[in-house]
Amino acid sequence: MQFGMFGSAQASRGGPDTNTGAGFREFVERNIEAEALGYHSTFLVEHHFTGFGQVSATLNLLTWIGALTSTLRLGTAVTVLPWHNPVLLAEQIATLDLLSEGRVDAGIGKGYRLKEFEGFAMPVEEADARFEECLEVMLKAWTSDSPWSHRGKYWQYDNVVVEPPSTQKPHPQLWMGAGSPRSVKQVAQLGFNMLLGQYDSFDMIVDEIAMYKSEIESLGRTFDPMSVAVARSVNIVNSNDDYEEAMNNRMAARRRTQEHALQSSFQDTREATEAGTIYGSLEHVTKEIQTLRDVGIEYVLLNCPAGISTLRRFAKDVIPSFA
Repeated sequence: MQFGMFGSAQASRGGPDTNTGAGFREFVERNIEAEALGYHSTFLVEHHFTGFGQVSATLNLLTWIGALTSTLRLGTAVTVLPWHNPVLLAEQIATLDLLSEGRVDAGIGKGYRLKEFEGFAMPVEEADARFEECLEVMLKAWTSDSPWSHRGKYWQYDNVVVEPPSTQKPHPQLWMGAGSPRSVKQVAQLGFNMLLGQYDSFDMIVDEIAMYKSEIESLGRTFDPMSVAVARSVNIVNSNDDYEEAMNNRMAARRRTQEHALQSSFQDTREATEAGTIYGSLEHVTKEIQTLRDVGIEYVLLNCPAGISTLRRFAKDVIPSFA
């Protein structure tokens, strides 16, 4: 199996005595140590207008991490294409890929937080069309060596050559977030790797992977288990009190996320929260990872609310059993 990380740093607001950047610097140090511990990748979110300091300039933070590491793959989970100028984004991703010697995993998506679309004064109904046009332009930007032009609904370019070229060919590795049957099939049809979210239940993940695999094979391609990364919130706790505190914090985080999201089938219940987590003793966590492996999941991204302490214990006591 292969293990990476998924998550975000946090910058604190406050007065002149507040160390605003402490959370970001701690996150960078965590990634440096995680590479030494044997983790394969780090995937960062992109969020805006939350008021609680999540990462917004994802590629900037990944560039800093990339400069201080040598093997850790640098992923976005996800860059929301509708909000970006596709040529500028293609240039930035290619630059990071070039400087990191081909370590970029460019995770892309359409966005799901209504408040973010409102903040950008962008109708959420345009998300699909903007995503598709942005992706079309980015692929053209990465793969065209001669000048090209584009006349689309949202973007127009005249006689441009986009630089620099990326190290990975024909372009940086592309991943796409999926959370519905329609999006799962779209990822397969586009030929991209698939990212599955940390709030999805185990049963939902099994169904999504089966659908993706079936679609891949129906298109005449061979399914690679490493083409699917599953995010899980993982927390190794030592007592019932620690478990209760961790679960209450998780439920609060899910509610906070939902406040910014589109309308969905969100269930604010203890059962729904537990369905997307792997919290418990070391033995329980190991057993849950084995359960994932038993259904064909080979690549897991850990979101660790306890930070480096869980990453250390997981690397020392869990990963060797699945190497």
